[in-house]
Amino acid sequence: MAVAGADLAVEGGSFLTLLGPSGSGKTTILMMIAGFTEPTAGRLLLDGQDITDLPPEKRAFGMVFQGYALFPHMNVAENIGFPLRVRGLSRAARDERVRATLDLVQLTGFADRLPKQLSGGQQQRVALARALVFEPALLLLDEPLSALDKKLRAELQEELRALHRRVGRTFINVTHDQEEALSLSDEVAILNHGRIIQKGAPGALYEHPRTRFVADFLGKSNFLRGVVREVGGAALGIQCEGLRLRHSAPAARPALGEEVLLSLRPEKIALAQDGDNALEGRVVSVSYLGAGHAVVLETPLGAMRVHQPAWRAAVAPVEGDLIRMAWAADAATIVEDDDAAV
Repeated sequence: MAVAGADLAVEGGSFLTLLGPSGSGKTTILMMIAGFTEPTAGRLLLDGQDITDLPPEKRAFGMVFQGYALFPHMNVAENIGFPLRVRGLSRAARDERVRATLDLVQLTGFADRLPKQLSGGQQQRVALARALVFEPALLLLDEPLSALDKKLRAELQEELRALHRRVGRTFINVTHDQEEALSLSDEVAILNHGRIIQKGAPGALYEHPRTRFVADFLGKSNFLRGVVREVGGAALGIQCEGLRLRHSAPAARPALGEEVLLSLRPEKIALAQDGDNALEGRVVSVSYLGAGHAVVLETPLGAMRVHQPAWRAAVAPVEGDLIRMAWAADAATIVEDDDAAV
Protein backbone atom coordinates (compact mmCIF):
# COMPACT_ATOMS: atom_id res chain seq x y z
CA MET A 1 0.00 0.00 0.00
CA ALA A 2 1.31 3.45 -0.92
CA VAL A 3 1.77 5.89 1.95
CA ALA A 4 0.59 9.44 1.30
CA GLY A 5 2.52 12.05 3.23
CA ALA A 6 2.77 10.39 6.64
CA ASP A 7 4.32 12.72 9.22
CA LEU A 8 5.13 10.67 12.31
CA ALA A 9 7.18 11.54 15.39
CA VAL A 10 7.91 8.84 17.99
CA GLU A 11 9.14 9.75 21.44
CA GLY A 12 12.20 7.80 22.61
CA GLY A 13 11.36 4.97 24.99
CA SER A 14 7.66 4.96 24.09
CA PHE A 15 5.45 2.17 22.72
CA LEU A 16 3.74 3.27 19.49
CA THR A 17 1.26 1.12 17.58
CA LEU A 18 0.38 1.63 13.92
CA LEU A 19 -3.25 0.50 13.67
CA GLY A 20 -5.43 0.14 10.62
CA PRO A 21 -7.27 -2.26 8.32
CA SER A 22 -5.50 -4.40 5.76
CA GLY A 23 -3.97 -2.25 3.03
CA SER A 24 -3.94 0.93 5.12
CA GLY A 25 -0.15 1.42 4.81
CA LYS A 26 0.97 0.48 8.33
CA THR A 27 3.33 -2.31 7.27
CA THR A 28 4.77 -0.11 4.51
CA ILE A 29 5.70 2.51 7.12
CA LEU A 30 7.30 -0.17 9.30
CA MET A 31 9.31 -1.50 6.34
CA MET A 32 10.51 2.03 5.53
CA ILE A 33 11.67 2.48 9.13
CA ALA A 34 13.45 -0.88 8.97
CA GLY A 35 15.11 0.05 5.65
CA PHE A 36 13.52 -2.70 3.54
CA THR A 37 11.37 -0.21 1.58
CA GLU A 38 12.79 3.02 0.17
CA PRO A 39 10.59 6.13 0.50
CA THR A 40 10.04 8.07 -2.72
CA ALA A 41 9.88 11.35 -0.79
CA GLY A 42 10.61 12.62 2.69
CA ARG A 43 13.34 11.71 5.18
CA LEU A 44 13.76 9.37 8.16
CA LEU A 45 15.50 10.78 11.22
CA LEU A 46 16.80 8.93 14.29
CA ASP A 47 17.77 11.23 17.16
CA GLY A 48 18.17 14.01 14.61
CA GLN A 49 20.43 11.96 12.30
CA ASP A 50 19.25 11.25 8.74
CA ILE A 51 19.10 7.46 8.18
CA THR A 52 17.01 7.48 5.00
CA ASP A 53 19.81 6.08 2.83
CA LEU A 54 21.26 3.78 5.50
CA PRO A 55 20.90 0.06 4.63
CA PRO A 56 18.93 -2.15 7.08
CA GLU A 57 22.01 -3.84 8.53
CA LYS A 58 23.56 -0.48 9.39
CA ARG A 59 20.42 0.68 11.23
CA ALA A 60 20.74 -2.24 13.66
CA PHE A 61 17.08 -2.23 14.64
CA GLY A 62 15.56 -5.28 16.30
CA MET A 63 12.64 -6.84 14.40
CA VAL A 64 10.05 -9.47 15.27
CA PHE A 65 7.94 -10.95 12.48
CA GLN A 66 4.54 -12.59 12.58
CA GLY A 67 6.04 -15.98 11.72
CA TYR A 68 8.88 -15.77 14.31
CA ALA A 69 11.54 -16.74 11.65
CA LEU A 70 13.51 -18.93 14.08
CA PHE A 71 16.27 -21.20 12.74
CA PRO A 72 14.82 -24.73 13.14
CA HIS A 73 18.27 -26.43 13.39
CA MET A 74 19.47 -24.12 16.18
CA ASN A 75 18.48 -24.41 19.82
CA VAL A 76 17.05 -21.49 21.78
CA ALA A 77 20.42 -20.19 22.99
CA GLU A 78 21.89 -20.38 19.48
CA ASN A 79 18.89 -18.57 17.96
CA ILE A 80 19.10 -15.78 20.52
CA GLY A 81 22.88 -15.51 20.24
CA PHE A 82 22.94 -15.42 16.44
CA PRO A 83 22.90 -11.58 16.15
CA LEU A 84 25.80 -11.42 18.62
CA ARG A 85 27.81 -13.98 16.66
CA VAL A 86 27.28 -11.95 13.46
CA ARG A 87 28.60 -8.91 15.33
CA GLY A 88 31.73 -10.77 16.35
CA LEU A 89 31.22 -11.00 20.13
CA SER A 90 33.28 -13.58 21.96
CA ARG A 91 31.70 -16.85 23.08
CA ALA A 92 31.87 -15.82 26.73
CA ALA A 93 30.24 -12.44 26.03
CA ARG A 94 27.53 -14.11 23.93
CA ASP A 95 26.75 -16.67 26.62
CA GLU A 96 26.45 -14.01 29.30
CA ARG A 97 24.18 -11.82 27.19
CA VAL A 98 22.02 -14.79 26.14
CA ARG A 99 21.55 -15.88 29.76
CA ALA A 100 20.47 -12.39 30.77
CA THR A 101 18.04 -12.13 27.87
CA LEU A 102 16.53 -15.55 28.62
CA ASP A 103 15.82 -14.29 32.13
CA LEU A 104 14.32 -11.11 30.66
CA VAL A 105 11.75 -13.05 28.58
CA GLN A 106 11.16 -15.66 31.30
CA LEU A 107 12.70 -18.60 29.41
CA THR A 108 15.40 -19.61 31.89
CA GLY A 109 15.99 -23.33 31.48
CA PHE A 110 14.95 -23.45 27.82
CA ALA A 111 18.38 -22.75 26.29
CA ASP A 112 18.92 -26.27 24.86
CA ARG A 113 15.48 -26.78 23.34
CA LEU A 114 14.80 -26.64 19.60
CA PRO A 115 12.00 -24.41 18.24
CA LYS A 116 9.84 -27.46 17.45
CA GLN A 117 9.89 -28.34 21.16
CA LEU A 118 8.36 -24.99 22.12
CA SER A 119 4.79 -23.73 22.19
CA GLY A 120 3.77 -20.78 20.02
CA GLY A 121 4.05 -18.40 22.94
CA GLN A 122 7.51 -19.68 23.84
CA GLN A 123 8.67 -19.32 20.23
CA GLN A 124 7.42 -15.75 20.29
CA ARG A 125 9.48 -15.07 23.41
CA VAL A 126 12.57 -16.48 21.69
CA ALA A 127 11.96 -14.17 18.71
CA LEU A 128 11.64 -11.21 21.09
CA ALA A 129 14.81 -12.23 22.91
CA ARG A 130 16.76 -12.49 19.65
CA ALA A 131 15.59 -9.01 18.64
CA LEU A 132 16.58 -7.51 22.00
CA VAL A 133 19.82 -9.34 22.80
CA PHE A 134 22.07 -6.85 20.96
CA GLU A 135 20.35 -3.90 22.71
CA PRO A 136 18.92 -2.11 19.65
CA ALA A 137 17.77 1.49 19.90
CA LEU A 138 14.47 0.55 18.29
CA LEU A 139 12.36 -2.65 18.24
CA LEU A 140 9.99 -3.13 15.29
CA LEU A 141 7.09 -5.56 15.73
CA ASP A 142 5.18 -6.75 12.64
CA GLU A 143 1.92 -8.25 14.00
CA PRO A 144 3.91 -10.46 16.40
CA LEU A 145 0.90 -11.92 18.24
CA SER A 146 -1.51 -12.55 15.36
CA ALA A 147 -0.61 -16.26 15.01
CA LEU A 148 -1.58 -17.04 18.61
CA ASP A 149 -4.98 -18.04 19.98
CA LYS A 150 -7.02 -15.40 21.79
CA LYS A 151 -6.20 -16.44 25.37
CA LEU A 152 -2.46 -16.75 24.74
CA ARG A 153 -2.47 -13.50 22.78
CA ALA A 154 -4.00 -11.69 25.77
CA GLU A 155 -1.37 -13.18 28.10
CA LEU A 156 1.50 -12.18 25.82
CA GLN A 157 0.11 -8.66 25.46
CA GLU A 158 0.58 -8.23 29.20
CA GLU A 159 4.08 -9.74 29.03
CA LEU A 160 5.09 -7.56 26.07
CA ARG A 161 3.91 -4.43 27.88
CA ALA A 162 5.87 -5.45 30.99
CA LEU A 163 8.93 -6.24 28.84
CA HIS A 164 8.78 -2.77 27.30
CA ARG A 165 8.78 -1.21 30.76
CA ARG A 166 11.77 -3.32 31.83
CA VAL A 167 14.00 -2.60 28.83
CA GLY A 168 12.93 1.04 28.38
CA ARG A 169 13.52 1.07 24.62
CA THR A 170 11.38 2.41 21.79
CA PHE A 171 8.88 -0.12 20.41
CA ILE A 172 6.93 0.37 17.17
CA ASN A 173 4.20 -2.21 16.66
CA VAL A 174 1.94 -2.96 13.69
CA THR A 175 -1.47 -4.55 14.20
CA HIS A 176 -5.05 -4.56 12.96
CA ASP A 177 -6.29 -5.69 16.40
CA GLN A 178 -7.93 -2.77 18.22
CA GLU A 179 -7.81 -4.36 21.68
CA GLU A 180 -4.11 -5.09 21.29
CA ALA A 181 -3.40 -1.50 20.28
CA LEU A 182 -5.34 -0.10 23.24
CA SER A 183 -3.79 -2.40 25.84
CA LEU A 184 -0.15 -2.19 24.70
CA SER A 185 0.49 1.33 23.55
CA ASP A 186 1.52 4.70 24.93
CA GLU A 187 0.32 6.13 21.61
CA VAL A 188 -1.64 4.80 18.65
CA ALA A 189 -1.51 6.10 15.08
CA ILE A 190 -4.62 5.12 13.11
CA LEU A 191 -4.14 4.76 9.37
CA ASN A 192 -6.49 4.45 6.43
CA HIS A 193 -5.80 4.64 2.69
CA GLY A 194 -2.12 5.38 3.30
CA ARG A 195 -2.74 8.33 5.62
CA ILE A 196 -2.45 8.83 9.37
CA ILE A 197 -5.98 9.84 10.33
CA GLN A 198 -5.39 10.47 14.04
CA LYS A 199 -2.61 9.87 16.58
CA GLY A 200 -2.72 10.03 20.35
CA ALA A 201 -2.98 8.18 23.62
CA PRO A 202 -5.36 5.17 23.48
CA GLY A 203 -7.85 6.71 25.92
CA ALA A 204 -7.91 10.03 24.08
CA LEU A 205 -8.51 8.33 20.72
CA TYR A 206 -11.28 6.13 22.08
CA GLU A 207 -13.07 8.88 23.99
CA HIS A 208 -12.52 11.69 21.48
CA PRO A 209 -12.30 10.28 17.93
CA ARG A 210 -11.95 12.99 15.33
CA THR A 211 -13.67 11.17 12.45
CA ARG A 212 -16.35 8.57 11.83
CA PHE A 213 -13.70 6.12 10.63
CA VAL A 214 -11.69 6.39 13.85
CA ALA A 215 -14.79 6.03 16.02
CA ASP A 216 -15.99 2.96 14.12
CA PHE A 217 -12.62 1.27 13.71
CA LEU A 218 -11.46 1.76 17.30
CA GLY A 219 -14.36 -0.05 18.95
CA LYS A 220 -18.03 0.15 18.02
CA SER A 221 -20.22 3.20 17.93
CA ASN A 222 -23.73 4.41 17.18
CA PHE A 223 -23.89 7.33 14.75
CA LEU A 224 -26.65 9.91 15.05
CA ARG A 225 -27.08 12.65 12.46
CA GLY A 226 -28.79 15.87 13.45
CA VAL A 227 -29.01 19.64 13.07
CA VAL A 228 -28.02 22.18 15.74
CA ARG A 229 -31.18 24.00 16.82
CA GLU A 230 -30.00 25.59 20.06
CA VAL A 231 -26.67 27.16 20.95
CA GLY A 232 -26.15 28.61 24.37
CA GLY A 233 -25.47 27.71 27.95
CA ALA A 234 -23.64 24.49 28.81
CA ALA A 235 -25.17 22.33 26.09
CA LEU A 236 -26.34 22.24 22.50
CA GLY A 237 -29.82 21.31 21.38
CA ILE A 238 -29.60 18.94 18.40
CA GLN A 239 -32.67 17.93 16.40
CA CYS A 240 -32.36 14.29 15.37
CA GLU A 241 -35.20 12.41 13.63
CA GLY A 242 -37.88 14.40 15.40
CA LEU A 243 -36.20 14.18 18.80
CA ARG A 244 -34.38 17.04 20.56
CA LEU A 245 -31.10 15.74 21.97
CA ARG A 246 -29.03 17.49 24.61
CA HIS A 247 -25.29 17.50 23.94
CA SER A 248 -22.59 19.12 26.06
CA ALA A 249 -20.96 21.89 24.07
CA PRO A 250 -17.66 20.77 22.50
CA ALA A 251 -14.53 22.91 22.46
CA ALA A 252 -15.24 23.94 18.86
CA ARG A 253 -18.91 24.93 18.92
CA PRO A 254 -20.89 24.24 15.74
CA ALA A 255 -23.06 27.01 14.38
CA LEU A 256 -26.82 27.23 14.64
CA GLY A 257 -28.36 25.24 11.78
CA GLU A 258 -25.20 23.23 11.15
CA GLU A 259 -25.54 19.52 10.46
CA VAL A 260 -23.50 17.37 12.85
CA LEU A 261 -22.70 13.69 13.30
CA LEU A 262 -22.60 12.25 16.83
CA SER A 263 -20.63 9.15 17.82
CA LEU A 264 -22.14 7.39 20.85
CA ARG A 265 -20.39 4.35 22.36
CA PRO A 266 -22.73 1.42 23.20
CA GLU A 267 -21.45 1.15 26.79
CA LYS A 268 -22.44 4.77 27.47
CA ILE A 269 -26.15 4.03 27.02
CA ALA A 270 -28.09 2.86 30.07
CA LEU A 271 -31.14 0.60 29.82
CA ALA A 272 -34.24 1.02 31.98
CA GLN A 273 -33.05 4.45 33.14
CA ASP A 274 -33.75 8.11 32.46
CA GLY A 275 -31.19 10.76 31.60
CA ASP A 276 -30.51 13.86 29.52
CA ASN A 277 -31.45 11.96 26.37
CA ALA A 278 -34.14 9.27 26.70
CA LEU A 279 -36.21 7.23 24.26
CA GLU A 280 -37.75 3.79 23.91
CA GLY A 281 -36.55 0.96 21.74
CA ARG A 282 -37.68 -2.56 20.96
CA VAL A 283 -35.09 -5.29 21.51
CA VAL A 284 -34.09 -6.90 18.20
CA SER A 285 -31.29 -9.16 19.44
CA VAL A 286 -29.37 -10.02 22.60
CA SER A 287 -25.89 -11.60 22.69
CA TYR A 288 -24.40 -12.85 25.94
CA LEU A 289 -20.67 -12.04 26.13
CA GLY A 290 -19.84 -13.28 29.62
CA ALA A 291 -19.10 -9.95 31.26
CA GLY A 292 -22.08 -8.32 29.62
CA HIS A 293 -24.82 -8.29 27.00
CA ALA A 294 -24.64 -6.78 23.52
CA VAL A 295 -28.14 -5.57 22.73
CA VAL A 296 -29.52 -4.19 19.47
CA LEU A 297 -32.69 -2.09 19.73
CA GLU A 298 -34.87 -0.58 17.03
CA THR A 299 -35.56 3.04 17.99
CA PRO A 300 -36.91 6.24 16.41
CA LEU A 301 -33.24 7.02 15.67
CA GLY A 302 -32.73 3.70 13.88
CA ALA A 303 -31.00 0.55 15.13
CA MET A 304 -28.82 1.22 18.17
CA ARG A 305 -26.26 -0.97 19.93
CA VAL A 306 -26.11 -1.05 23.72
CA HIS A 307 -23.57 -2.87 25.91
CA GLN A 308 -24.53 -3.44 29.53
CA PRO A 309 -22.82 -5.43 32.29
CA ALA A 310 -24.41 -8.81 32.99
CA TRP A 311 -23.82 -8.57 36.76
CA ARG A 312 -26.74 -6.91 38.54
CA ALA A 313 -28.04 -5.34 35.34
CA ALA A 314 -30.99 -2.97 35.71
CA VAL A 315 -32.98 -5.09 33.28
CA ALA A 316 -32.58 -8.49 31.61
CA PRO A 317 -33.23 -7.68 27.92
CA VAL A 318 -35.41 -10.11 25.99
CA GLU A 319 -36.06 -10.03 22.25
CA GLY A 320 -39.30 -8.21 21.53
CA ASP A 321 -39.35 -6.21 24.78
CA LEU A 322 -39.89 -2.45 24.68
CA ILE A 323 -37.21 -0.86 26.90
CA ARG A 324 -36.43 2.72 27.85
CA MET A 325 -32.85 3.84 27.25
CA ALA A 326 -30.91 7.01 28.03
CA TRP A 327 -27.49 8.64 27.91
CA ALA A 328 -25.88 11.70 29.45
CA ALA A 329 -25.34 14.95 27.57
CA ASP A 330 -21.57 14.46 27.60
CA ALA A 331 -21.66 10.79 26.45
CA ALA A 332 -21.46 11.45 22.70
CA THR A 333 -18.77 13.10 20.59
CA ILE A 334 -19.19 15.20 17.44
CA VAL A 335 -17.09 13.65 14.65
CA GLU A 336 -16.24 14.50 11.06
CA ASP A 337 -18.19 12.43 8.55
CA ASP A 338 -15.42 11.02 6.36
CA ASP A 339 -17.68 8.33 4.83
CA ALA A 340 -14.93 5.76 5.54
CA ALA A 341 -16.46 3.77 8.38
CA VAL A 342 -15.67 0.05 8.24
